[in-house]
Amino acid sequence: PWAILWEQMTGIMVVILIIAAVISVFLNEYTDAAVIMIIVVINAALGFSQEYRAEKAMAALKRLAVPSVRVRRGGSIHEVPARDLVPGDIIVFEAGNVVPADCRLVEEFNLRVQESALTGESEPVEKDAERIGGENVPLGDRLNMVYMGTMVTYGRALGVVTETGMATELGKIAEMLQTVTHEQTPLQKRLDQLGKKLAFVAL
Repeated sequence: PWAILWEQMTGIMVVILIIAAVISVFLNEYTDAAVIMIIVVINAALGFSQEYRAEKAMAALKRLAVPSVRVRRGGSIHEVPARDLVPGDIIVFEAGNVVPADCRLVEEFNLRVQESALTGESEPVEKDAERIGGENVPLGDRLNMVYMGTMVTYGRALGVVTETGMATELGKIAEMLQTVTHEQTPLQKRLDQLGKKLAFVAL
């Protein structure tokens, strides 16, 4: 919340208004100063409210994105949140399940997985629990693996969790994306230029 509020209070136009309010106080124009500060507070409150609601909505969506998973532990099936998975857990997969971690298949029956989110493959891929020989097998050819973020479209299977969280293939992509520098949108750049021109005119 503090970061959102700071962002609202450090915009060029807001800074100009605050400076104008301070100058008004020095010139004994208390009414002008009060009006300007009311405008600043209302602007910050509205901006903060919208941003904070958007952040809360995103957090709620993230919670929804953590599915419950059917796991075989101690000889029986338990339903646990995906975030509680650890390597070695045996997951039961059925059609419609989102794969919550990278898994090595140990059993499968007519299993097909939609991997477009990871590999770009438009059609569901038919999986096979048999061992694949060779080293450095391309991701799309690892038919005995299922990956986090993909979806089971047909059949059923058992898989052993091999990687979770940021260690998964999807996690590695997310880690690479985090290194991308944040850039302003074209609209933000135009608004920034407008703010600077207005600041110049105001001065």
